[in-house]
Amino acid sequence: MPLSDLRFIALNAWIERVLSANATIKLISGDASFRRYFRVTLGPKRYIAMDSPPDLIAVSPFIALANEYHQQGINAPQVIEKNIEQGFLLLSDLGDTQLLSVLTPANVSDYYQQALCLLTPIRAVTRVDGVPLPSYDEAFVYRELDIFSDWLIGRHLQLKCSADTQQMLADTYRILADSALVQPRAGMHRDFHSRNLMLCDKQLAVIDFQDAVIGPVTYDAVSLLRDCYVRWPDEVVETLMQQHYLQLLSDNVLGQDVTLAQYRHWFDLMGMQRHLKAAGIFCRLNYRDGKPSYMQDIMLTLQYVSDIGKRYLALHPFISWLDNQVIPKMEQTL
Repeated sequence: MPLSDLRFIALNAWIERVLSANATIKLISGDASFRRYFRVTLGPKRYIAMDSPPDLIAVSPFIALANEYHQQGINAPQVIEKNIEQGFLLLSDLGDTQLLSVLTPANVSDYYQQALCLLTPIRAVTRVDGVPLPSYDEAFVYRELDIFSDWLIGRHLQLKCSADTQQMLADTYRILADSALVQPRAGMHRDFHSRNLMLCDKQLAVIDFQDAVIGPVTYDAVSLLRDCYVRWPDEVVETLMQQHYLQLLSDNVLGQDVTLAQYRHWFDLMGMQRHLKAAGIFCRLNYRDGKPSYMQDIMLTLQYVSDIGKRYLALHPFISWLDNQVIPKMEQTL
């Protein structure tokens, strides 16, 4: 790391104090936020160091949720040492194998079934240190949809929306919000996908859970099955979605009056809301945070929205606008 990287210098000094001056530190990744992760090696032992600037992202929620996840039996990073004031954590090392890197058409159903099973204990995490998690409420849903409007439509594509188009967007967002808000609520990871699941000693482990909230029961499942970074055949997704529905019925999360058709409707529209948000976030990461690599993932998210939205008559005006104006212009920018 360059000598001008003052946070790395401070992190290195902290690692020397809590472990040893003989420990080696190597950057392994940043994520889609302001955090960075380093592998720390001391002889045969390996750890992960998190650098999270405290004025941007506090580490306290991560610590509290990590402890809560462990209490629920979820395989997640353990906090070994912490420096809350500087925003440094020393974590257990879950390895380098993201689930995405090993998925194939032959094994995806088995791995995703394992991942869906993790949602049972995740749903149980609704309080941390006795305090309820934040609520994924109406304002939350609209804040996420505004990311699409502000960063992809406004900042990136610079599309001027007529009054009719603005009304159509408002109507569409209302449909998506209503579908999200009417669902039964449970603990949500909120970024549950194949890049945030690690394969560790043949078991799945969960990372990047610090933004957990209480919200719609379909959110994490659709995040996994309609992943922003990879797309699987519809029949594979349908089978896994039905398995999740049956599990929710068995766990009494859904009432017996909730039909598969109703659940599928919630699942589809929740996925559309998430993909619109993700497309906006990918643009924001490019323009605000200087992380252009996520731009290549936008077309997959928009194609999901187009394909799923065509199933619902009330969404056809939005899908027509997306197909005829947004997607063609987006393709020209990539």
